[in-house]
Amino acid sequence: MTVLPSGEQWVLRGGGYEVTVVSVGGGLRDLTYDGRPVLLAYGEDEAAHAGLGQHLFPWPNRITDGQYTFEGADQQLYLTEPARQNAIHGLTRWANWVRLDDGSDGAAVAVGHRLHGQPGYPHQLELRLDYHLTDRLTVAATATNVGRSTAPYGYGAHPYLSVGRPIDECILEFTAAQRLEVSADRMAPVGLTPVDGSPYDFREPRLIGSTSIDNAFTGLDGEWTVSLTDPDSGARSVLTSDTPWMQLFTGEAVGRTALAVEPMTCPPDAFRTGQDLVVLKPGDSQTTSFQVSV
Repeated sequence: MTVLPSGEQWVLRGGGYEVTVVSVGGGLRDLTYDGRPVLLAYGEDEAAHAGLGQHLFPWPNRITDGQYTFEGADQQLYLTEPARQNAIHGLTRWANWVRLDDGSDGAAVAVGHRLHGQPGYPHQLELRLDYHLTDRLTVAATATNVGRSTAPYGYGAHPYLSVGRPIDECILEFTAAQRLEVSADRMAPVGLTPVDGSPYDFREPRLIGSTSIDNAFTGLDGEWTVSLTDPDSGARSVLTSDTPWMQLFTGEAVGRTALAVEPMTCPPDAFRTGQDLVVLKPGDSQTTSFQVSV
């Protein structure tokens, strides 16, 4: 038996959309609408790269030095971004997930994974991802603490919006009050700065051009939307969520062919600072959702 780098493939169709969910990381490998890309895809014979379509449990973004203290205990995570000496994007991106539903609904799939305790994160979480197609794709990510210890928790997702052309030639629109500045060498948080009037102010839709972004944004005022538009064809891809943070990345790692829009429940280093950190007591659950549409 040959095993694909992205594992099992589950294809859903509905409302003009087609989506491919994979067992490696429970990831979102592809999303199209009437045949045109909505998210940047990677091939069936490839492993995910640059975070494409991955889910980030039990923390998004980076933890500087992989070190934090929780309930009086010092923890050291594996440094999964060794060049910058950080622990990045959680613990489940490369784990195998299993299908939970019976496959009878061709527009929906549920996958799950049990995260066991390990060095730096000695907690037990039951994780679930629900994908559902209607007039959009809705993704719901749920974590339940099935262990005996209280666990720090955060979630993020890493899809890349695409309209099938380089993002330098695309129009971007979003509203945020503040941007998190980070250090150039390690991408460690430095502090919040206003977006208003800065090069990162896209409240009025405009071309991305040469603007480079790899920052977290907050002050999103409840439900928020990021849209990417082809000014010639009018093709538009949209991501919506209500998380208090999002990360935007102009995709230099994929040749600026798509825009990463990452809903996040907490900012970088939340395990260290406690900012917007979710604390799951035994038996507690937390669900985060986002939608992608045209």
